[in-house]
Amino acid sequence: MSESVSMNGGNSMEQRSGRVVVALSGGVDSSVAAGLLVEDGYEVVGMMLRLWNEPGRADSNRCCTPDSMAAARRVCATLAIPFYVVDVREVFRKIVVSGFIAGYAKGITPNPCLECNRHIRWQLLLERALALEAGYLATGHYARLARGRDGHFLLLRAIDEAKDQSYVLHTLNQSQLARALFPLGEHRKSSVREMARRLGLMVHDRPESQDLCFLAGDDYRKFLKRNAPEILTPGQITNSAGEILGEHRGLANYTIGQRKGLGISTPNPLYVIAKDMKNNTLIVGRFDELGKDTMIVEEINWINGPPADYSFRALAQIRYTATPQAALITPMQNNRAGVRFDHMVRDITPGQAAVFYDGEVCLGGGIITSAMNSTEEGPHGLGRLTTICANTIR
Repeated sequence: MSESVSMNGGNSMEQRSGRVVVALSGGVDSSVAAGLLVEDGYEVVGMMLRLWNEPGRADSNRCCTPDSMAAARRVCATLAIPFYVVDVREVFRKIVVSGFIAGYAKGITPNPCLECNRHIRWQLLLERALALEAGYLATGHYARLARGRDGHFLLLRAIDEAKDQSYVLHTLNQSQLARALFPLGEHRKSSVREMARRLGLMVHDRPESQDLCFLAGDDYRKFLKRNAPEILTPGQITNSAGEILGEHRGLANYTIGQRKGLGISTPNPLYVIAKDMKNNTLIVGRFDELGKDTMIVEEINWINGPPADYSFRALAQIRYTATPQAALITPMQNNRAGVRFDHMVRDITPGQAAVFYDGEVCLGGGIITSAMNSTEEGPHGLGRLTTICANTIR
């Protein structure tokens, strides 16, 4: 990795200063981020987003519930900093929620948190921060920033690998990273609650939630049934040979790699391996059929600019909780890339993000659109791609 200088906004080698807006959620991470910045001498402003929720379910949402709003307000009072609420309900509904539903309608498994980061937090909220003449926007994400020898900003994994959130931040560009602060990147989660106690923040014992914020603590399938029942059309379940095994309850109800809840009885376990949207068919197969070694990634954001036109080796991570896997990345036209893994990888899921790393440096990432085995022919020139990947190494 190239030489770099840390600059995370707290105990950093390159100390920033001035006014900073902190995106608050009412949880312990963003609250401690605000507290650390106050201690470091920044002029801190707390800001919370009011997001969309289903009518009558506002109290159940993970974000911006009345309780969370009150908690964030108390944190700001404790730290003696201003507190503002930004209403983004309508734009959140149009971009994030509608995109979530549209993704399932197309047969993919969308990641709405990526779109929220891209369009809401690091666009609308950053614009609001700049309107307040703040120099930076800080969040409670576990990630680090550095400057490379060429002056470009680098997005690095957090010190706490188990909590690292650089995966969901891969959409940021250089101008956004220039305004970003991640105070928790140098800390481990195990110490954050203790820091909250030391700072006198009453949120130190608030529980964490892994649910999507607008699902109101519910399963996404129930959300779709309430809000987009038209996309849940029943159809056939078949194996890879085309043999009919049963009937599904709508393709959106299933994810790649799913085993339970298929509603069919067989001697050996079967898993969802693909969705045939054209024929409204769910395809299932054996465990060994889940593995793929090649995928196409589109809409790629290269954090440090697009790479050269030849292939290079990197680690590719196909979901937030997945272990990064060694792969050969072949850049293609229109911000696309072909990815050839060194080994078969399970559960490559269209709609999820693939994020690329060089050691601890996040290079960028995009959206998985298709996956296959390198021995197969298929769309997007994959047959030719595998030949390139086999013969071209950076």
